[in-house]
This record gives sequence, C-alpha cells and structure tokens, in this order.
Amino acid sequence: MDHKEFSEDIFIADFEGKILSSFTKFGDVPDTYGALMSTIKIIGSDSFLVYGYKGFFTYDFSGKLLSLVKYDDFQVPNERMTAMGFGMENLTDKLLYLNFEPRPSEVHQYKDLKLLSIIDPVGGKRNAIIGFPENSVFLNGNYFFSPTWFPVFTVDKEHIYVSFGSEPVIYVYEAKEPYSLKSSIQLNLRDYNYSKGTEDPNDIRFITMLFSSGRVDNIKKIDGVFVVAYFQGYNDTDTKTNFENKSPVEASIFREKMMEKYPKRIAILDSLGNVINDFVPDGLEPRSMLLRNGELWMMGKPDEEEEQDYFRLFRVGLKIEGY
Repeated sequence: MDHKEFSEDIFIADFEGKILSSFTKFGDVPDTYGALMSTIKIIGSDSFLVYGYKGFFTYDFSGKLLSLVKYDDFQVPNERMTAMGFGMENLTDKLLYLNFEPRPSEVHQYKDLKLLSIIDPVGGKRNAIIGFPENSVFLNGNYFFSPTWFPVFTVDKEHIYVSFGSEPVIYVYEAKEPYSLKSSIQLNLRDYNYSKGTEDPNDIRFITMLFSSGRVDNIKKIDGVFVVAYFQGYNDTDTKTNFENKSPVEASIFREKMMEKYPKRIAILDSLGNVINDFVPDGLEPRSMLLRNGELWMMGKPDEEEEQDYFRLFRVGLKIEGY
C-alpha cells in the first residue's frame, strides 16, 4: 500500500506489484480524513485504518468508508511522520504511535514531555505515555533540537522498545499500564558520535546537530535480535569543519562528501546490545524497515540517474553466522 507524498493518492497492490485499486480520500471528497497523522495501517484481509486530522477512518480496499470515529481533542501537529517504517504498531487491543504535543521551549519542560501515545481507534481516545528516563542524555540540563530526540519504537510480546533519536540506547518498557521502564540496552554502534546538546539555544550547533549528530533511525526486533538502522554521526574533525565559514559551493561540496563518508548503516545486535553484524545495505533504505507477518521489509533506494514512477519493496532475510 502506498500514499504519494503530495497527492496522498492511495494504491492497493498485491505482492507481485500489480495495482488492484487506486483512489484518493485527500481534499474535497465527502469521506476525507483531512490529512494523514500516520502511515496507513492494514487491518484484517480487506480493509485499512487511516489516522487522520478528522478522526479514525476505516475503508475497504475499494475505497468505501466502513467506519469513522472522531476525537474531540485535535490540534494541528507541528510535525508529522508519514514514511515507510514509521507507522502505528499493535499493542493488545490498542495501537502505539507518536505523541504530537507542542515541543518544549525551556529545558525544565523536557522532564514532563510525553513522546508516545496509546491510540484507541474504536473509542476515539488517545493517551500520552513515556517520557525521557531519568538517566537520559536529554535530561542533562542542555538544549536539544527536537528532531534529535525523535523516538523510534517497536512492540514485541510483553515489551515496548524505544530509542530516542541520537541517544544510543534502547529502553525497554512493559507493554501494559502503567508502561513502566524495566531496563535499558546500551547500543555499541560502530564509531558512533552524537551530540550532548548545548547550554545556549541560540548556538548554531543547536540547529545543525540534526545533520552532524549520530542518531538511531529505526529499530525492529526479529528472531531474537535487534535490527537497528542508524547514522553514525561526524567525527570531531568533521564536526569542527562543519561549523567553519564556507561559500554555498563549498558547503554543498562538503555536504556531499559527508554523505558519502557517512552512509546510513544497519547493525544487528543481541539482547545485550553487542554487535553481531554491521553493514551498509546495498540498494536499500535502512530507515524504512518494517515488520509484516513476522518478516522484515525495506524500501529500495531510488535510481539517482533516472526518475522512476514506481518504487520497490524487498523482503529481507538475516544471515547471522554462529548465532
């Protein structure tokens, strides 16, 4: 299933890539969801759920509206994530997703920030849960640019696994109320460099840490191991060079050089955070990882030489020798 970034046309396709139906529920149509709050989620064998500005909408694969549940506490979010690998996940009879409350402007507000939300698409209720743990780097008294703590998460049986952006830790929570923190797993990622924030929110590093700081882009748990998509971050020399004055041409050349030097990576780690394997996936977008029917899927990288009117999905297997 795909929804195009600007038109939000919806396509239903089989696993051979054949388009079975297509339609739009975006814009001036009677059963529009308004705008997407999340990626679309397939439920059952012939229907899907849309978490939209106007409520929770269930459609069948032909586009017929099956149900609409409204919520009464809607506010336009200041940020959204509608990309493959960042959707709602099942949590018993509810769904787990991001919480879109306004981001704090003062350091003392960080400790009360809730980053995830329990969603009830049947009752129309949303309940904010899970903030930064007491020992999190984001509670060290410094300022952080909000995308650097963007949470990625996955649910596996009795646990919720969460990683907060640049912090190389997976926090383990109970998957039931009160969603207590049970443990944490330090991620021993390859040459990982990440920002510890800044004392001055007007410091230019406050803005550019998004591009230079290491971050965890996605996490999944499958076959007893963690699959972690990450950006390792600039080393000290490149971080220093990043802040030097440059002409637009020099800045562009430097940025391209850094993208080549620091490609997005995937690490496979055991339950203690030890790296079993670490590599740059050939032709795949690491952050697009998702699990469907117990299998790992990823999106193929677009062709840089030729614009294409399609994209490719790959079912990915893990080869872990000696594990």
